[in-house]
This record gives sequence, structure tokens and C-alpha cells, in this order.
Amino acid sequence: MKKLSVLLIGFVCLSSYVMAEPAKLVAADNPNYFYTGRIDFSDKKAPSISWTGSSIKANFTGTSLAITLDDQFGKNYFNVIVDGETQHPYVLEAKQGEQTYVISTALKAGNHSLEIYKRTEGEEGATAFKGLVLDANAKLLTPPARPTRRMEIYGDSITTGMGNEGADNGRDDVLIEKNNYWAYGAVTARNVNAELHTISQSGIGIMISWFPFIMPQFYDQLSAVGDNKTQWDFTQWTPDLVLINLFQNDSWLTDRDKKLQPHPTDSQKIQAYIDFVRSIRAKYPKAQIICALGSMDATATPKWPGYITTAVERMRKENNDKKLDTIFFEYTGYGQHPRIAQHKANAEKLTAFIKQKMNW
Repeated sequence: MKKLSVLLIGFVCLSSYVMAEPAKLVAADNPNYFYTGRIDFSDKKAPSISWTGSSIKANFTGTSLAITLDDQFGKNYFNVIVDGETQHPYVLEAKQGEQTYVISTALKAGNHSLEIYKRTEGEEGATAFKGLVLDANAKLLTPPARPTRRMEIYGDSITTGMGNEGADNGRDDVLIEKNNYWAYGAVTARNVNAELHTISQSGIGIMISWFPFIMPQFYDQLSAVGDNKTQWDFTQWTPDLVLINLFQNDSWLTDRDKKLQPHPTDSQKIQAYIDFVRSIRAKYPKAQIICALGSMDATATPKWPGYITTAVERMRKENNDKKLDTIFFEYTGYGQHPRIAQHKANAEKLTAFIKQKMNW
């Protein structure tokens, strides 16, 4: 009799464990998912996520959670934020191909919130989201409300958050230490409660990049995976505010490394910047545009901020464009990509500027 009781208890425990395992796929086309970013919905049951900072939010019931992804290269990382735990999220390392990742089988019974946030960027590849796997009797609830304010940022590795979780005296090119969630733009957007699209690529410039394509060839893509022919529909989502933080790589590759030949003159640098900003203005005639630079060594001297200031002054005069401003993030003397503390300081400065400018 005693032996039978032990077996019965074991069976009950095992049954409870099995019941707690994720059991039901809620497909990606469920209307209660809240998607943010330039996401390719060509396959509604497997939307493709490639830009850094793209996210999927959902509210759900149940005691377990798993996520099904199909990753292109097996190089992407995601923050999985359950019930608002932003400081210590589950960091999901995507494997190549289709995989289901069990996040928890021990959630407290009741309602839960979720955000799946792409830490990495297009150079790490695209990821198809196939859906959540929940308890058999669980469901998605009404999604969070979408912010009414909209921000868009065009930038490079600084904007992406390259190496921002690295040690101060360590490397800053380790993939798991690239976390856009704590980059200055993402922090600022949360500070002002704005929906954010981040269009960035580490190493990119306006005139020259560390690879064959430049931002004027890249900014209008639907997919962030390299230079490709996909086209984003700019009428689909219009920002109230655009921030451009570019020229850091141009400064290195032209002045320091002399990679662009013939070497551009000051007037050519200024004109290249004007041409790009005007291309953004053509897409968004009514948006406030802030032209930024920093906080790496392009702001160590007045030279490169001066190009931007001159470009903005010209556009204000020649185009009567009154919705143009500049902001510069001071170089701290730190020789690598900014760490989270620097991003937070830059976000504080940018937040104050935006609140005053936009009355947010």
C-alpha cells in the first residue's frame, strides 16, 4: 500500500508537470499581438523581424510560456521581458532554423505581460516569429495600447547599442553584449512614451561605410539584412520626430583612414549630409528632424559637429525649414562604443531636449 501511494504521488506530480508545459501554439497572425518596427508581414504566420529594436508585445494567461522562432543565421539575441522585468530579462539566444524556446513552466496563475525585443541588428540576420506556445486552456488578451507619439532614428553602431553591455575595459564587439534596449534612443523613446523605429547599422556612414553600401542606399529598406532590394512603404507609418545620428564612421574613414578617394572637401561633406536629410524630409514633410552626433570621438573637436550645424543652417535658409534642430552628445574620452551608463546620460539629455521641443 505504501509503495502504491508513492507511485500515485509520483504520477500526480508528473501529470501536473506535463500539464504546465506549453501546449498550444497561438499563431503570429493573431490580432492580439502588438508589433513594433519595420516588420515584413508577407507571411502573416511568420512575420520577418530584422531591424534592431523591433518588438512583439502580448498579454496572455496561463502558467507557461514558449516562443517559436525561425532564425536565419543563429546569431540573434532577444530580450524576453515577462511581467515588466526589464532589469533581468530572459536573454534568448536564437539557434539557426525553427526552434521552440521554453521560457517558463512556473509562472504564477493569472494574467501576464510579454515583450520580445530584438537586441541585435540586421547584420545578425532576420528572424521569423511563428507564435507563442501557451497552456492548453490559455489565451491572448487585449494587447497594450499603442503610443500616440512616434519617433524614428537613423544611426550606426552607437544607435544600435554595439557593446553597451561590455565591461569598460573589455571588448565591445561581442554579440551577446549588443543590447539595443538600453541604447540612448530606445531609453529616450520609453522616457517620452513614443513608439520607436530604429534604422541603424553598425559601421554605416552617409558618404562611406566599413562595407560597400551607405545609409542613403539602406535607409528605405524593409529588410535590414545587408544591401537588398526590399522597399519600406513610408506611408505605412509616419513619425512625429526623426533623429539622425550619423557621420561618426565618415569621420574615421575619411579623415583618419583616408579610405574615400578623392578625399572629400568640407563643402562636399556638408552637401552629402544635406542630401540625406532632404531625402528624409521628402518622406516626412511635417516631422521635426533633429540632427545629432556623438558620443564617440567625432564630437571630440568642433569639426564634424560644425559640418552638421552648417548643413542645418543652410537647409533652414534655402528650404525655409523651421523644423530642423541639432544636438550633440559630448565625447567623454572613452575610446570604445558607449556603455549603458553613457547611453543613459545621452538619453537624459535627449529626453529633456525633446520634451521642450515637442511639448511631450
